[in-house]
Amino acid sequence: MGKFEQFLILLIPWIFMPLRIDAFYMPIITHRLDSWNNVYPTSIVINDVGTKQYTERTYKTKSNPNYYYSLNLNKRHRLYLGTLGCSAATRLCLLSNPFSFGDNPYKDGNVDAPHRVMQRLFKTSINASKTSNRPSGEKSKKTNSRNPVKKSESIIETWRIFGIEVDPDLLGKDSLLVSSPHEHGQNELLGHNEAKEETRRSIDQLYLSKPVLDALYARLKINHSVPSNGRRSLPESIKAVRVVRRSLDARKKKILKEGPRYTYVLDVDVTHRGAQNLRLKHQPGRNENLSLINEDNREELLSSASVHDTNISEKKKPIVIIVGAGPAGLFCALSLAQSQKCQPIVIERGQPVESRGKDIGTLMHRRIISKESNFAFGEGGAGTWSDGKLTTRIGRNSENVRKVLKTFVEFGAPEKILVDGSPHLGTDNLVRLLRNMRTELRRLGGEVYFGAKMTKINTDGDKVTGVDVEYLESLERGVTQSVPKTAGTTESLHGDAVVLATGHSARDVYEELHKSGFQLEPKGFAVGFRVEHPQRVINKIQYGDTWGRNAFTGKKVTDDVNEAFFASDTDNAHQGLLPVSSYRLATDKAFDGDTFRGAYSFCMCPGGQIVPASTQPDEVCVNGMSFSRRDSLWANAALVVTVNPDDPILDEYRKKYGTLAGIEFQKEMERRAAVMGGGNFTVPVQRLTDFINENPSTSAPTSSYRLGVKPSACHEIYPKPLTKALQDAVLNQFEKQMPGFLCEDALLHGVETRTSSPLRVSRDRETLRAIGKIGLYPSGEGAGFAGGIVSAAVDGLIVGDAILDDFFGSNPELNNGKMSSSKRENNVGFSY
Repeated sequence: MGKFEQFLILLIPWIFMPLRIDAFYMPIITHRLDSWNNVYPTSIVINDVGTKQYTERTYKTKSNPNYYYSLNLNKRHRLYLGTLGCSAATRLCLLSNPFSFGDNPYKDGNVDAPHRVMQRLFKTSINASKTSNRPSGEKSKKTNSRNPVKKSESIIETWRIFGIEVDPDLLGKDSLLVSSPHEHGQNELLGHNEAKEETRRSIDQLYLSKPVLDALYARLKINHSVPSNGRRSLPESIKAVRVVRRSLDARKKKILKEGPRYTYVLDVDVTHRGAQNLRLKHQPGRNENLSLINEDNREELLSSASVHDTNISEKKKPIVIIVGAGPAGLFCALSLAQSQKCQPIVIERGQPVESRGKDIGTLMHRRIISKESNFAFGEGGAGTWSDGKLTTRIGRNSENVRKVLKTFVEFGAPEKILVDGSPHLGTDNLVRLLRNMRTELRRLGGEVYFGAKMTKINTDGDKVTGVDVEYLESLERGVTQSVPKTAGTTESLHGDAVVLATGHSARDVYEELHKSGFQLEPKGFAVGFRVEHPQRVINKIQYGDTWGRNAFTGKKVTDDVNEAFFASDTDNAHQGLLPVSSYRLATDKAFDGDTFRGAYSFCMCPGGQIVPASTQPDEVCVNGMSFSRRDSLWANAALVVTVNPDDPILDEYRKKYGTLAGIEFQKEMERRAAVMGGGNFTVPVQRLTDFINENPSTSAPTSSYRLGVKPSACHEIYPKPLTKALQDAVLNQFEKQMPGFLCEDALLHGVETRTSSPLRVSRDRETLRAIGKIGLYPSGEGAGFAGGIVSAAVDGLIVGDAILDDFFGSNPELNNGKMSSSKRENNVGFSY
């Protein structure tokens, strides 16, 4: 569209008077608005005014997300344009200044009545804009164009309040704040019996009890009395309170000073006048006005507002082969299937969760391992039979992390993971969730095959064309299956793109990539042991004598053992209940005799057990897991020390294996552990005190590892620098951070080597394609771009977006067809 047409269509109606323009021009104007860099569409709504209808298209500026602009098309296909609060000179700045379009002429009930068609310019909170519309009968008020429009009393602001602390003793067991019937328009505090009668309670109300509100009112300096019957309505200026997050602050300084505290982050909907009266000021990390810092969920709004129709159904959809059904592979497949623009085909060497559980049972009871279906391989990846932690280092509030958590809830995860500060699924929940996700993938047109082992990535020059697959026997029960493949056969699958989302235990895949000339690069990793304490010991260290006995699981045996552990002559003055305690340890001052290394705890499993993570019968590797209730007698965590890509301990491996040095080092340590344990998946163990003193253990406390342990000299497994560094970290760092951590009951299990992949499949930061290969997208933990369930899932989502960008250029974050490298870097689950 030329400048002259823009001038005629857009400028003239703004300068003179409201002008009715035939709807023939609407696609032109809409396209022009959509193409401006400073605005983007947010929604399309159909409004009923009496018997009339008109369509409203809303725009929002990137530079100021508090301004909203709308374009209305009435039932007679007449377009109304206008503006408000702008001088003629301002209106000339078409590409950079605020603009707005006309109001609905039917609002006054008289089509022919004179009507000022300029839409009122709202400057309000984002959340309020979704629900706060001017009543249809309200007439426009004259506004001085030189003065800003005053905020109405009805405008609601959402403030995020951080650091609301509540004593566990005040919370009790029986009271929850739940939503009363909608017609009452308020929240009430209901007792336990009344709460049971509620058929549905929003998760953001689940933890909202009277003590939490009292703490909020104290923080905001609101004097609001509580009726004697215990029921409560919110103050007039506060319209709603929601729990965003709840976590337990059990830091040592906090315990010693005042005891543990539940810490809440709350979203408070308050009137604009109320916010002024409370003297709320925007202070990041304390009080945040969300209308100043947040934007709407652009993905949902853009999908509803998009005017571009790609007509994908009229042509063949690109086929995307996804190798691996772990978090990265599944979330990538789900995003592609939901787009309805690509057909994802997921191939997984392991078994579906229902059959995988049977194979794991065979390993645990008969010591027979399936090389393709075990604790490492199978639907859901290694995280399925692990603790199911959803903590992440990439930001709980980021858009993609929230999307991952909400997707988990959609497919069956408990809703409290959206609120808990340290969300946790547990293996039992993951099994059900994965089956639901598989069913949805197939409903959307995707295909999922199990017992499908990729043996080769096929290429035509630099272009990846598909994969070779070897099919093994697989069994799905109780779900609709894809067309089954015959066991023992092979097939070459053609695909327009291939996503490599295999886990870090798929060492044969990376050996094949190296052999075929794909670009790999070494990366840092960590190795060590898994240490196990009785859970009661960790409760005492973290909570102290007075609070430790209040750690509660709901399992009588575990709770009785915990309570008996504490001095019987000490009265329990506390009534509040605490979850079983966990910990996190880290230092960069672990001295190995020559230099300092990093050492840290990893994947801490409170109320958990230690399980075998081996994939070969001549190797021993362990991992930790917990069920959702975390009610076992033990607590375990990995204690590991870092190994750098250029580490001197890898010199001999680099000379022999090159880029694969880290993988071969891991294998060697696992074989040493297998020999020390005596074979048959028996694990070598050593008391932590003996490890520090380098004395072989001759006895061992009870262990949660069910395949047998053997007291050994675990300090002899790793090269001396790694052993020295871990000893120094425990003795001089971790014991100071958690006095009592180094004790006779602490038992090391060897070995923990698979904390992360020791290499990375090189990929471009912008396109996320493998460097030197068109159509190959490495993703997830095994490819070196994630470090846990959530970060792997996020990386899968980002790779899915990158594939859509390559095929269709449809991502809203694109700039001239490409996403900026800074945007991509912030989104991927692991740093480059």
